[in-house]
Amino acid sequence: MRRKRSRAPRREVKEDPHRINRKINAPEVRLVGDNVEVGVYPTRKALAIAEEQELDLVEISPKADPPVCKVMDYKKFLYEQKKREKAIKAKASKVTVKEIRFGPQTDEHDYEFKKKHAMKFLQDGAKLKAYVFFKGRSIIYKDQGQILLLKLAQELEEYGKVEQMPKLEGKRMIMFIAPKKK
Repeated sequence: MRRKRSRAPRREVKEDPHRINRKINAPEVRLVGDNVEVGVYPTRKALAIAEEQELDLVEISPKADPPVCKVMDYKKFLYEQKKREKAIKAKASKVTVKEIRFGPQTDEHDYEFKKKHAMKFLQDGAKLKAYVFFKGRSIIYKDQGQILLLKLAQELEEYGKVEQMPKLEGKRMIMFIAPKKK
């Protein structure tokens, strides 16, 4: 009787981005690092120096002649590199886009209410996408929609600048406003 094989994918073994210790195959290397005399050494001697300090020999630039290797704690180096990348990613600003929808004959009170929200969004640093939605035959009032959006842009001038002027796309007239930098 044959045994059934599992269909689960095999676990992938991640390859290190650098060559370390015994994986370095150059006959001689240029050695750098803390507590090390900088110079060109045979690979075996460089490995012995690294083992003596209980650290790893890491190939930094393999294309150099001879390849440059550094004596360091490799796991600590990888950890700090990940930490640095995470910090850079956290600093990158995420742009949020808030939408405000109007009709072509939006009432004055509704307009003021939505304008107040638009101001808040721009002050919080979000981009604003204001659009007029035309239902059915209301598309004949596209000039009213454009006037409404331009009026909004004019009144929000001190909070943000118009990134895209009102443009008709299908049944929507869309305008983008980006916040002003503080």
